[in-house]
Amino acid sequence: MKSKTLFLFDVDGTLTESRQKINEDIKNLLEKIQAKYPVAIISGSDLVKITEQLVDVLNFDFVFSEGGLICHKKGIEIYQNSISAKLGEDLINKVLNFSLRELSQIHLPVKRGNFIEYRIGMLNVSPIGRSCSQKERMEFVKYDQEFKVREKLVEKYRKEFKDQNISFSIGGQISIDIFPTGWDKRSCLPELVKQKFDKIYFFGDKTHQGGNDHELYNDSRVEGIKVNGPDDTIVKVENLIMKL
Repeated sequence: MKSKTLFLFDVDGTLTESRQKINEDIKNLLEKIQAKYPVAIISGSDLVKITEQLVDVLNFDFVFSEGGLICHKKGIEIYQNSISAKLGEDLINKVLNFSLRELSQIHLPVKRGNFIEYRIGMLNVSPIGRSCSQKERMEFVKYDQEFKVREKLVEKYRKEFKDQNISFSIGGQISIDIFPTGWDKRSCLPELVKQKFDKIYFFGDKTHQGGNDHELYNDSRVEGIKVNGPDDTIVKVENLIMKL
């Protein structure tokens, strides 16, 4: 029988480099954990993208995709929530139109396609476009660190929609997540609390204010552990296991 201690992992920047496949060291680590402890995954991405990165994703005890708004338990979907039902089409139209206007005013060294992605639980907006190559992605990361492209755009969103109960957070390396207030990664917790785990350890990298791991990392129902990439995750998981 597995322990009642749950290991809960973010994906990008925690188990993998952003949008990259899992490496053998992390795969071995997860197998080691799963031999004794239940494991849950949470990501802002949809299940297709998570599967591309982690491959056998439905072998985990829980997989929370789209920021926790869709849940699979041992491979079976048990619930999903829709942003369109929550916000209504009129407000979504306003957010999309504002996004298109603002994106058209941003000049970058490179722009590609797929700037706005509608997901069941959120809107994902990328100034460079999700169709960029890995090389272009990494160049944007450096550019964004210097010129705060996403940070400035988030500030504009918050000013424009300050009374609309919509939240905006920087997600991954190239995008912004837009979702109803309260629909952050804490959305996974009601289901996990029902399972009566003795302890939930959450590992994430975007734990700073405005990052999409921030709210879950700081929630009193979990013990948050900040990591700086897959190698750091291995070190911190191994250290934790030795203490348990």
